[in-house]
Amino acid sequence: MSERKYNVGILGATGMVGQRFALLLENHPWFTVTALAASARSAGKTYGEAVAGRWFMPGPVPEKLKDLPVYDAVADMEKVVGLVDFVFCAVDLPKAEVLALEEAYAKAECPVMSNNSAARALGDVPMIVPEINWEHAAVIETQRKRLGTRRGFIAVKSNCSIQSYVPALHPLMDLGVERVLACTYQAISGAGKTFETWPDMVDNVIPFIGGEEEKSEKEPMKIWGAVENGLIVNAKTPDITTQCIRVPVSDGHMAAVFAKLDKFPGTEEIIERWKAFVGKAQELRLPSAPKQFIHYFEEDNRPQTKTERMLENGMAVSVGRLREDSQYTIKFISLSHNTLRGAAGGGVLMAELLAEMGYIK
Repeated sequence: MSERKYNVGILGATGMVGQRFALLLENHPWFTVTALAASARSAGKTYGEAVAGRWFMPGPVPEKLKDLPVYDAVADMEKVVGLVDFVFCAVDLPKAEVLALEEAYAKAECPVMSNNSAARALGDVPMIVPEINWEHAAVIETQRKRLGTRRGFIAVKSNCSIQSYVPALHPLMDLGVERVLACTYQAISGAGKTFETWPDMVDNVIPFIGGEEEKSEKEPMKIWGAVENGLIVNAKTPDITTQCIRVPVSDGHMAAVFAKLDKFPGTEEIIERWKAFVGKAQELRLPSAPKQFIHYFEEDNRPQTKTERMLENGMAVSVGRLREDSQYTIKFISLSHNTLRGAAGGGVLMAELLAEMGYIK
C-alpha cells in the first residue's frame, strides 16, 4: 500500500458533494486538502465564510479547512495547481464548461478525479468503480497522448443511481445477464437539496429526474466494457431499461431490480456470490474501501434506507429480497449511499486506487 502523502484540492468545494469531499478528507491518511475552489461568488472568502448558512453535512465544517481561502476554480487555476498534486472536481457548471475546465487542469499536469458527467462518454477517460473495472485505468496513457500531458489526466465516477444495482449484478455476469429492468428511488441530496431547501419534496414523489434514465442505461455498458487498442469499448449486453424516481428521503438511492439470466444456479448460490465477492479495492486494502462490498439481508423488510445507507461508512452496497421472478429470472432490492459510495466517497476510493496503481505521482 502507498505510503506517500498527497496534497489535494476540491473544485466545487461549497456544493453538497464538495462538502462531502471536505468532510471525508478531513483526516484522510493519504490526502491533505491544501486548496479549495468554487465559483467567483465564493472566491476571496474563507471556506467557513463561504459555506455559512448553507452547510448541509451532518458534522461541522472541518477545523482544518474553515480558515483556508476559497479560490475561483476557473480564474485561479494556476494558483490551485501550484498548491496540489491532484484535484477532486464537483463543480456545478454547464457540461461543456465542466469538460473545458477539467481538461484545462489536466493539461496543466494536474490529475482530475471528477464527480461530473461531462467526460464520462469519452473512450479514453476511465469511469471506475474500483471493485469492478479497475483495469480500465490503462486507457489513461491514451488520454495523456491526446491531451499532450506527462502527468495530467481525467478519471470519472459513474452516476450515483447505478451504484445501487450494478455492483449487485456484477458477480452474476458470468451467468449470462441478458436483460435488466431497474427502478430507482433516489434521495433529494442527489439534486443537491435538503428538505429545508426543497420543501415541495416533503410528503411528495416526483416521477422524473432529468437525464437520469439515459445515464442509468448507458453507463453500466461502459463499466462492463473492455479495453481495446487503448480505448474503452462498451459492452453490448445486457439490455437495460430504467425508471428513476425522486422520493422524500435525505440520503440513499434504492433500486428494484429484475434480471433475466441465461443460467440460473438457484438463489442460495447467488447470495453466496454476493457475500463472497471481493474486488480490487478490498484486495489492496484501500483506506476507504468497505471490508465487505456487498451485504445481503435475509429479512423481508431489509435493506432500509435509514438503517443501511451508512453501512461501512456509507461505502457498502446492501441487497435483499432476492426471489425468482415469473417474467425475468430473479428480482431483488439494492441500496447505496448516493453522496458517499455514489459520489464523494467513490471519488476518494477511485483516487486511492489510482495512487496505489502509480497513475498519480
